Amino acid sequence: MSSQDRPVSSFKSKIKSSLPYTLAVAVIGFVALWIRTRPYDSVFLSNGFVRFGGNDPWYHMRTLNVLLENYPNRMFFNPMTNYPTGSYIHFGPLFDQMMALTSLFLGMGNPSPELVNWVGAYFPAVLGALTVIPVYYIGKHLGGRKTGILAAILIAFAPGQFLSRSMMGFTDHHVAESLFSTFFIMFFMLALISAKKKGLRFEHVITKNLSVLKEPLIYSVMAGVMYSAYQLSWPGASLFLLVALVYAVIQYIIDNFHGESSDYLGFTGIIAFLVSSILILPFVHPDMGFSMYYYSWFHFVTAIGAMAGFIALSFIEREFKSRNIKAYYYPLAILGIGVVGLVAAKIAVPSLYSLVISAPHSIFGIQTGGPSTIGEVSSIFYGSGVFTLSKVFGNFTASGFFASLLGILFLTAKLFRKPKPEGVLVLVWSFLILLTIYGQNRYAYYYSINVAVLSAYVGGLLLEKVKWKELDEKFSSDVKSPADFLNILKFIKIEQIVAVLAIAVILIYPVYGSAMEMTKGTGGPNGPWIEATTWLQSYTPDPGMDYNAIYEAPEAGELFDYPDTVYGVMSWWDYGHWIETIGHRIPNANPFQAGIGGRRGSIDEENQPGSSTFFTAQSEEEATAVLEAVHPDPDKAGARYIISDVEMATGKFYAMTAWTLDSEGYYQSYWTGSGYQSLPSTRYFNSMESRLHILDGNGLKQYRLVHETWAYKTQEVGYKQVYNYLFGGSIPEADTGYVKIFEYVKGAKITGTVSPNETVNINTTILTGQGRTFDYSQSTTSDSEGRYEFTVPYSTEGPISGETQFDTAPAGAYVVSYGNTTTEVRVSEEAVLNGEEIKI
Repeated sequence: MSSQDRPVSSFKSKIKSSLPYTLAVAVIGFVALWIRTRPYDSVFLSNGFVRFGGNDPWYHMRTLNVLLENYPNRMFFNPMTNYPTGSYIHFGPLFDQMMALTSLFLGMGNPSPELVNWVGAYFPAVLGALTVIPVYYIGKHLGGRKTGILAAILIAFAPGQFLSRSMMGFTDHHVAESLFSTFFIMFFMLALISAKKKGLRFEHVITKNLSVLKEPLIYSVMAGVMYSAYQLSWPGASLFLLVALVYAVIQYIIDNFHGESSDYLGFTGIIAFLVSSILILPFVHPDMGFSMYYYSWFHFVTAIGAMAGFIALSFIEREFKSRNIKAYYYPLAILGIGVVGLVAAKIAVPSLYSLVISAPHSIFGIQTGGPSTIGEVSSIFYGSGVFTLSKVFGNFTASGFFASLLGILFLTAKLFRKPKPEGVLVLVWSFLILLTIYGQNRYAYYYSINVAVLSAYVGGLLLEKVKWKELDEKFSSDVKSPADFLNILKFIKIEQIVAVLAIAVILIYPVYGSAMEMTKGTGGPNGPWIEATTWLQSYTPDPGMDYNAIYEAPEAGELFDYPDTVYGVMSWWDYGHWIETIGHRIPNANPFQAGIGGRRGSIDEENQPGSSTFFTAQSEEEATAVLEAVHPDPDKAGARYIISDVEMATGKFYAMTAWTLDSEGYYQSYWTGSGYQSLPSTRYFNSMESRLHILDGNGLKQYRLVHETWAYKTQEVGYKQVYNYLFGGSIPEADTGYVKIFEYVKGAKITGTVSPNETVNINTTILTGQGRTFDYSQSTTSDSEGRYEFTVPYSTEGPISGETQFDTAPAGAYVVSYGNTTTEVRVSEEAVLNGEEIKI
């Protein structure tokens, strides 16, 4: 064989030895996809409705449809939410663009709504399955192929947030974050390994030595591309920029103490973040200033800053070596430059300085007040202020989490003996992501990848102890047919079988079991919410806006110019995207935590108008004042419709109070005969939420129930029992509509004259679309001249064209009574909407 034949032969041998592992990764990927598509029937409902999970997936489908309607232009400002302000869209463009391009390709340029929904539903499952690829390679280069395969298996089954956010129907960018950030780490690692192995120096760049530069350059460019893809999926991608910079500082220090060159590291970092800065620049919105929340100059500047950081670290290292400065001065020099940089930023770019200083708390800090009630941003280690590991085990399983901590310890010990760049990178990456879940449990979908890699690393160490490498080498060299495979079996040792069983039982089986439990169904709007929002779209007036149009953002300091026909829909922020996307109506509050109102810093602040202040208001008048204050125009109300569900009236009610920083007194301790129990108090039943949902709006003057869904068995009955027992009520103790839609109207004025200071009552029976009846009544006392007035919200004559087509209304006339006299009064819809007077 000639010397020219050897590389070809070596390449073929390499391909042959890698083929079984490539096939294994492919099989694992298909298993991961199968797992994520198991809840098919809970996403594609029998009636043709596609139920996407959670909240934000609905907004992605909204932005996807707008993008396809106006391709290639995407929506940047959305006036169809957060009425009357509208919202800038902080979601990255890449996730929607990938779905749009897939839809356009499969639909040959004209995808049907059914195809778009199909693509949207499957997309997160596909991206989740693809994540096994970078996880395998990270594991492989950390602990060998056995570690890579085990890591791929563990991430395929990984439960918790990673699985839930990569499940079919959970069409959100989080799975893209996980995929692209992991690819970034993979390519960054490959670049480091390749550059160090080839002994790359900056002199090779000057001399254009492609034999040294080619492979590290390709990997570095790909790292920059993947970081950009990550950044264009989520504006907060600077989290992994922080990972890269912290790793770089540590690696430079290690290399300096060992007298080794860090040019390989400098080259990788400079190229990766140069590519990233170039790719992010077209997406920068200059009018956003320095915002980490939106695509602004912050993202370009931080990428350039990271590149400059690698240049500075390399320059300092070279100066130290050329001047023979002692290694322990190197960290001090870095610290000094960092402090000077912060001072310079504070003077030159105060907004950037503020973002940098506040970033650690926003990423690693524990939320308080209203934000603490947001499930995904609460700490993974604390529940109700008490330390707990239940959420940790739910996301990673107990064995997986503790194996990851063990992996960190083992990896640290190994690196003290022989530090390798790839090992240091994985260690720094894992430790920083572990810190993030302390602050916000949403980052569990990142740490699941670290758990898979670190657990596989521990498993790999166990296999090394039982000499698995010898069996692996024999398998690679001797197996050429199925018969050869059987011959290899006789070389398997009992300790190797025990090790494999231990890994299967301790690491694989727990995550598999948890994954199977999680795939029994998906989240998203339940039946009542789907019915309520579709009813909203069909039976309420059209707001008069082009739903899929792209609108220009208003000038700074100005409001969007809405047509007079537009109105808002008040509900809790959880449901804003459903109201917008399914109901085609404009919510006041949304899951971006916009429109909530309340307080943020202290109880001494003014309680801002919004959904929290509306639903916790202690009277109809107070609630109406909030509704009017939501809109800056004194002649317009912030909302026409109010939607409540039983969760808002029970379990979620505390969250509303938390956003106002005034949560005391809604529940009190009462003696129930067998002990003290915390029960709803007077303050709770005076709240607007209770008046609407628990009491059906009975006695309210300007709020009427126009539609309710069917009932479920909920806590509602218990609340009504408390109301009747402790406060002398007489309401039926039964579950009512799970979701209720109310309308805010001017109300008809019913006036009359009786004897002075006479008690006058008005009542009627309301019949809902579900066939349920309840009493509506008011009581007043005539003035000194015998005059009285009632403002009533219900029409007895039914709906009129162009207005709410309600299915809930009085079963007959209003009855006005005083003394022994009763009078029936009928009220037209025009009178209710226009506030007309009806004299008796």
